Amino acid sequence: MKFFFRRLSMIFLFGCIALSVSAQVHVTFLVKQASVKHINDSVFLAGNFNNWVPSDKRYAIKTNNKGASRINAKFPPGNYKYKITRGSWDKVETTINGDDIDDRTFNLKKDTTIYITVPAWKDEFKSKPVVRRHTASWHVSVMDTAFEMPQLNSKRRIWIYLPDDYAASDMKFPVLYMHDGQNLFDEYTSGFGEWGVDEYLDSAFKKGAKECIVVGIDNDPVHRMNEYNPYFFAQFGKGDGNAYVDFLAKTLKPYIDAHYRTLRNKSNTFIAGSSMGGLISLYAVLKYPEVYGGAGIFSPAFWTASGIEKDVNGFSGKVNSKLFFYAGGNESDKMVPDMQRIEKDIKSNSKSAIVEVVDPPAQHNETAWRKHFSEFYQWMMNQQ
Repeated sequence: MKFFFRRLSMIFLFGCIALSVSAQVHVTFLVKQASVKHINDSVFLAGNFNNWVPSDKRYAIKTNNKGASRINAKFPPGNYKYKITRGSWDKVETTINGDDIDDRTFNLKKDTTIYITVPAWKDEFKSKPVVRRHTASWHVSVMDTAFEMPQLNSKRRIWIYLPDDYAASDMKFPVLYMHDGQNLFDEYTSGFGEWGVDEYLDSAFKKGAKECIVVGIDNDPVHRMNEYNPYFFAQFGKGDGNAYVDFLAKTLKPYIDAHYRTLRNKSNTFIAGSSMGGLISLYAVLKYPEVYGGAGIFSPAFWTASGIEKDVNGFSGKVNSKLFFYAGGNESDKMVPDMQRIEKDIKSNSKSAIVEVVDPPAQHNETAWRKHFSEFYQWMMNQQ
């Protein structure tokens, strides 16, 4: 079940939160264990307020000899989801029978106290091993397991999808750069569902769709919230998004163009991602309007981006690209309005072509992004 709980980190990204730096609400959590087996262990809060980190010391509380724990915290008003752990997802709370529980939730409007009873813990029960399988098609390969990222002083796995005609011809191809590479092609590496980019393209190309190279860049699970955000964000501090988009434009793209048969011009270079990946895709176009001819901005986490409106109004006048905006109606109260506000600002300043897709029942997950990837791709490649 460990991979299941890792998927919870994605829930943080649509954040059902109306972020307010100035308005902070005090919350007291009182946690009690039904069992006395682990009353001497520290317990932790893990939720969409800390990227679902199960052992975050900022939210650690030591239980007393009666099995009760207390922590005082401050949050902006909004909707929150969380669970109680003993430091890892192998030791997360469960039902009394050891079954997974739904995320706990609270809608924070004023100072409050929340009483919690933990029925049992995951490690108190034997669980069946989860069988995971590789699903990437033969068109997908790992270009490098540790590609240098000098702008971030880091290394990263890079995936590449090459269409059938790449090996069978001397053609050059458009390139689509996508974030969260673990989640694009292979169920085994995704942990919580894949986009199925390769499956869609394999099928679409056989039906005559325009062929394309896709480059997937793995995220850094520890620093993802920083790398995909160019702005300071209270829960995670300084954003490294500027360095990340510099890496894409100044290091990765030149390498791909030098080693693969690509169409290098703007009209054949695209970028896409979801949630934080949607945010950084738009930012990449704003900073490098001469590089990207289009972007897929799926469920963008604008609520984490305090400076996005200022940058959109300041720089989108230089942008003349195809922008595909998507959001699910069941992600959060703010997701669609926030996205539409940014779209409106772009339309006021830019000649960019914009398409908006809203799927009313869709949630914030790979299932939804997989479903709508085809619409993005067909429109981006002028085939709708």
